[in-house]
Amino acid sequence: MPQLQLPFFPHGATEINVNLAILREGDSVTYIYGHMPIFTHDVRDTRTFRMIISQLYLNGSVRQTEICQAFGVKPIFVKRSVKLHREKGTGGFYEERRKRGAAVLTPPVLEKAQQLLNDGLDLSEVAEKLGLQKDTLRKAVKAGRLHAVLKKRGIS
Repeated sequence: MPQLQLPFFPHGATEINVNLAILREGDSVTYIYGHMPIFTHDVRDTRTFRMIISQLYLNGSVRQTEICQAFGVKPIFVKRSVKLHREKGTGGFYEERRKRGAAVLTPPVLEKAQQLLNDGLDLSEVAEKLGLQKDTLRKAVKAGRLHAVLKKRGIS
């Protein structure tokens, strides 16, 4: 019969379950499984924290509720981390974050739109000529980046 491994956690460690504990020493967090330290990271390194908790969850070493109780995080935090780990692996936690693309109303486009508005075209016509949405131009006028020319109405 195989011998069972007794968990032996150092003094000051916080027990997550019967096999896993965490130990915070200064600015580092160490994860201890049984009696062996398995991983260490900086306290402020949230990407690595998300990676290790999702890996422990996927390995079956810890349950979601145990993570939430031990670290004070919400279940959705754990679920999103696990989803990212499943889809992209550990490298997914360290990818550059996606940023918004270039704005539609760049200075040359604003200049062209203002010229068309000055020529007497209305917002719909300017939007059609420049391949923009009318709402985009309307918001630019409201924000003061464009100035719509008021048409003169004749008195009849």
